[in-house]
Amino acid sequence: MKKGLVLEGGAMRGLFSAGVMDAFLENDIAFDGVIGVSAGAAFGCNYVSGQKGRVLRYNTRFSKDKRYCSLRSLIKTGDLYNADFCYHDIPERLDVFDSEAFLHNPAEFIVVCTDVLTGRPVYQKLEKMDYTDLEWLRASASMPLASKIVRIDSFRLLDGGIADAIPVKHFEESGYDRNVVILTRPEGYAKTKTKFMPLFKIAFRKYPKFIDAVERRHEVYNETLEHIRQKEKQGDLIAIRPAEALPIGKIEHSADKMRAVHAIGYQAGLKYAGQVKEFLKG
Repeated sequence: MKKGLVLEGGAMRGLFSAGVMDAFLENDIAFDGVIGVSAGAAFGCNYVSGQKGRVLRYNTRFSKDKRYCSLRSLIKTGDLYNADFCYHDIPERLDVFDSEAFLHNPAEFIVVCTDVLTGRPVYQKLEKMDYTDLEWLRASASMPLASKIVRIDSFRLLDGGIADAIPVKHFEESGYDRNVVILTRPEGYAKTKTKFMPLFKIAFRKYPKFIDAVERRHEVYNETLEHIRQKEKQGDLIAIRPAEALPIGKIEHSADKMRAVHAIGYQAGLKYAGQVKEFLKG
């Protein structure tokens, strides 16, 4: 039996997931593997390193810092979230990521990116959290139209949520048969086709397969939600969702709103902790 934690993205909605994970850390809930997409990846690595509260701490600390997330950063660097500041200055100097604890945790940690050349998901295992691993983490969370394409080896990468927003099927195919999925949308949510499709077609005209993936994104996402519901009914999966739409924007500068969403997730994590422990026992 392999126990997996699957983390959806959703930009600042991911603070809900961070709250759930902090409650899990308090209750000594461990998994054999964690897979995250976008904010799920950027925040989920702190679960593997055991750094309770770090996600909320650095997000609130730098919420209004123009080096962190700003129109100025987008204009000057091509990234709304400044790449060097967010993925190197913060984890290496300003709020240090515990790479030693990450390294010694036996759980594997996988991030999902989208290859703009193929339109397909790329699943990358991170083991060291060195410079290259942090670049993979950045790629997973690089939102199209608000980020530059991230180049790693032969890959040209952007947000994993385009190709596989909730990678539960990938984990199942990899042998994970007891999965907990943390979603950032409430029950009943259905994704619709993006209204920014004309912009995507202009911005990514050199990457037709990526455009195809964006056009199909809502269909793949909704099919995955239905798969999760069926697995829930069978008792093969636990999905943790907010009870209602989270009171936070995709991009958010209010520390109070960040704390509120984290608190909602934390309470959900406490609520589900006992059930998750029993479920993981098999």
